[in-house]
Amino acid sequence: MSTSPRIALVTGATRGIGLETVRQLAEAGVHTLLAGRDRGRAVAAALELQATGLPVEAIELDVTDAASIAEAARTIEARHGRVDILVNNAGILADNPQLGAAGQSIDTWRTTFDTNVFGLVATTQAMLPLLRKSAAGRIVNVSSLLGSISQHQDPASFIYDFKGTPAYNVSKSAVNAWTVHLAHVLKDAGIKVNTIHPGYVRTDMNKAGDEQNGELEVADGARTSVRLALIDEAGPTGGYFYLDEVLPW
Repeated sequence: MSTSPRIALVTGATRGIGLETVRQLAEAGVHTLLAGRDRGRAVAAALELQATGLPVEAIELDVTDAASIAEAARTIEARHGRVDILVNNAGILADNPQLGAAGQSIDTWRTTFDTNVFGLVATTQAMLPLLRKSAAGRIVNVSSLLGSISQHQDPASFIYDFKGTPAYNVSKSAVNAWTVHLAHVLKDAGIKVNTIHPGYVRTDMNKAGDEQNGELEVADGARTSVRLALIDEAGPTGGYFYLDEVLPW
């Protein structure tokens, strides 16, 4: 029986929740690939974590670039032979909240979906052959409560009036829907697929969308991704979570 550590890939991991997810997975003993579109920043971030004794490795991966995704997959296969955990964390918020639901440009919609949806799907598809080589593959798609359609329709919901970032919100709804489809397809392959809301975290992204800039520390924002990445065979698949709470679609 193999005693080699699990191999995790975290996209969009040079800062914020992604970087903290790498840290927490590595602290749990997972050999974690810190992926970023800027190789220099990825290497610098990985070196800082390596200096504390954590098993972290940098890898260049731009989720909007097919060649970059393919090269990352080839590199991971050559170095490690498989992926046990994929955390699709890379995401952007490009909306101008002042323009509202009807005013965002088509370029804003395209830019948002290129990263948040198409990039996520393309990266997952490229890594699936490596995940199928794992004894217990796990995929975590980082979404948001802003992707919950039922919460957007509920006047009592925290997010009911959060309609100023429609491209971002709808992209996360798409991520949620795709998670359900992918989990169904992989349910007999031993690969569990879930989507998560990290919480309202103090990050640069939230600062761009809301001057309050979040309520939670970044360490708390990574907890749900890490929990779902490390679930055992009894853990869920095809779900939408915040910490231990199941969220409404």
